[in-house]
Order: sequence, then structure tokens, then C-alpha cells
Amino acid sequence: MPANEPLYVDGEAELDEVVAESDVVLTDFYADWCGPCQMLEPVVENLAADTDAAVAKVDVDANQQLATAYGVRGVPTLVLFAGGEQVEEIVGLQSEDELRSLIESYTG
Repeated sequence: MPANEPLYVDGEAELDEVVAESDVVLTDFYADWCGPCQMLEPVVENLAADTDAAVAKVDVDANQQLATAYGVRGVPTLVLFAGGEQVEEIVGLQSEDELRSLIESYTG
């Protein structure tokens, strides 16, 4: 059952666990100093609240190895997992509608 709010993930094992437990996971790789990341914050909160996807947030400064493992070079980067596999990677600020459509293409 996905949580109704973003899950702050610390480390690869924790992310693997979220991905294993949820059909669809939107992972937000962010940094506190990143302006576009702050603009994306209410969007990912809304998506966590009203979609069937789990939303994970990864602070790239605290989890540099994890960010590197997923090829994250800039923030925000959103990685979408479906059925335990990485299916999408979106770099940069996206609208809520675009992200909702993307999630629904995997959950619906």
C-alpha cells in the first residue's frame, strides 16, 4: 500500500525495499540548495497523495553513491520504477500533469 506522502530514502537498500514493495515508484533525486527541486516539492507531494505510485525522495548530497548508481548528473532527476525495474528517467522540472500522465501509464 503506497504511503500518501513522500518517503525520504537513505541509501540503496532502503530504495530497493520501496521499489520491491510498490508496483510503481516515482523517485525524486533532489538537493536542498536546488531551486527547481523546491518548486517540484509540492508536485511530488500531490502525486504521493493522489496517485497509486509510491514517491521516494533521495537527497543527492547525502546519497552520492546512490545518485551515481542511477546516473543522476543534475537535479532534479526523477526516476520511475514499475514492477521493480527502472522504466523512465526525467531530468529537470516537470509539470504535475505530465508526471501524473506518466505514472498513470504504468498504474492504469
